[in-house]
Amino acid sequence: MRPLAELPNEIARDVLGVAFDVDDTLTRYGRLERAAYEALWALHEAGVRLVAVTGRPLGFAEVYARQWPIDVAVGENGAGWIAWDGSQGDRRRAGFAADLGELDRHRAVLDRIAHRVANEIPTLPLAADAWLRRCDLAWDVGEAHHATDDERARFVAICTEEGASVTTSSVHTHAVPGRWDKATGIELALRDALGLPLDDARWIFVGDSGNDEAAFARFPLTSVGVANLRVDALRHRPAYLASLGHGEGFAEVAARVLEARVGARP
Repeated sequence: MRPLAELPNEIARDVLGVAFDVDDTLTRYGRLERAAYEALWALHEAGVRLVAVTGRPLGFAEVYARQWPIDVAVGENGAGWIAWDGSQGDRRRAGFAADLGELDRHRAVLDRIAHRVANEIPTLPLAADAWLRRCDLAWDVGEAHHATDDERARFVAICTEEGASVTTSSVHTHAVPGRWDKATGIELALRDALGLPLDDARWIFVGDSGNDEAAFARFPLTSVGVANLRVDALRHRPAYLASLGHGEGFAEVAARVLEARVGARP
C-alpha cells in the first residue's frame, strides 16, 4: 500500500464516483463523523457520484439513501440497493442480487444457521440490527460483544456446513447465503439504479475491514483504506492508505479528489 498522497493527479482529477463503506470508514464508535458528512456534501456539490456500501441492513441503507447526499446505498454487503429521488416526489427504487424465490431458499439456510449458533455458540449474540435485515444475518463480534477466536472459528464452521459463506467487518460477522459481495453490489447498483457501467479506473472505493476485501480487489488501482484498516487477514489490500482514520480518513480522500479537480481548471 502506498500513501494516499501518492495517488496520481490524473486519477484523482478524473474520478467519476466514490463508493465507500460506512462503519469505521465514515463513523467512529458508531457515530457519523462531521468531517465525513461535510466531505460527502463537498463531493456531491462537485458532481462526484456517491455510493454507500455497507454491511448494515437494507433498512439502514434506506435511511442513508433518503437523508444523505448520495446517489444510491447498497446494504447487507451487496445483497441489494436502494435509491431515493426527492425531486420526483420522494420516489423510492430498490433492487436485489437474488430473486424472490432465491431469497425464500436463502431464508431457510439462515434459519438453520441461527438455530445452530444459538445452540452451539450461545455466547455469540445476534447483531442488534438483525431484525432489520432482509437477505443475510449478522452476529456481533466487535460492537457490544468482542468475540473470541474460538467463537469466530465455530461460526465459520457452522456456516460452511450449511452452505453459506462468511464475511466479517469491524463490528459484525455475516452469514451470506447467496453469491454477492460489496464489489458485485456496487456494479449492480450502478447498472440498475444509475444506468452506469462500472469503469473501475474512474471510481475510488474507501473501506476499513475484511468485508471490504472484494471491493479492494475490484478496484486494484484506486482503492483506499482509512488508517484504521485491519490488514492482518486481508488477501487483497487497497492500493493506497490514508494518513487519518475513520471519517477523517474519508475526508482526506475527498480532499485529494477535490484538490485535483480544482487544480485542473483552466
